[in-house]
Amino acid sequence: MNHLPGKFVWYEHVSNDIAKARAFYQPLLSWHIEAMPMGEQTYHMIMNGSDGIGGFRTAPAGVPSHWSSYLSVVDVDKSFAAATKAGAKALLAPTDFAPVGRGAAIADPTGAAVSLWKGAQGDRADADKTPLGDWFWNELWTPDAKAALAFYETVFGYTHDTMDMGPQGNYYLLKSADGKMRAGLMQSTDAKAPPMWLPYVHVADCDASAAKAKQLGAQNLVVPPTDVPNVGRFAVLIDPLGAALAIIRGAETD
Repeated sequence: MNHLPGKFVWYEHVSNDIAKARAFYQPLLSWHIEAMPMGEQTYHMIMNGSDGIGGFRTAPAGVPSHWSSYLSVVDVDKSFAAATKAGAKALLAPTDFAPVGRGAAIADPTGAAVSLWKGAQGDRADADKTPLGDWFWNELWTPDAKAALAFYETVFGYTHDTMDMGPQGNYYLLKSADGKMRAGLMQSTDAKAPPMWLPYVHVADCDASAAKAKQLGAQNLVVPPTDVPNVGRFAVLIDPLGAALAIIRGAETD
């Protein structure tokens, strides 16, 4: 069993219409879905090939559809206590989800929600190259990058590298204790954008996937296909239910 604290290990589409979300994402990303019994409920697990990488679950009443990110931690209870002490808002107290693990949820001091997780079977190992259809990156869009950076470093033990993005300001690369790059953090340039963690999925062709997303009913392309030198070509879409997701063809694919 191997745990990788600081790695984002699971992603869920918290959905107001699971059937509609599935009809969009399955053909877009070549995912397939397996229905898993969870007590009296059914969990819709996202499978990328033979790997379970996430799921769809029903959003609570009044909660907009969104993607939820799960962060691996050594101890859910201690991380939850440290986070709330550092100014996070409690969204879900530490809870056992037998037999798969223990989790909690918070909103960081800048308003972005994130779940904390300790899986009973450990975490998936890092791949040398990200498979197509799998999670490539995770990125925090926040109205206060400095406050968010201080929070995540203090509570979760990240360090960071800094990239100067010119007029867009600094981009912070969060590194876990083992030195692995785990996520990005940036100041939102759109005042209307809510604070959020934005997952990236690896695709073979960013432009073709963006066009297909529109054909399948994406509400908008917030960022059209755009090149990032030495990283890849990415786009940000709003799915038919209003949830934001990024797609990227990584430079490693070439």
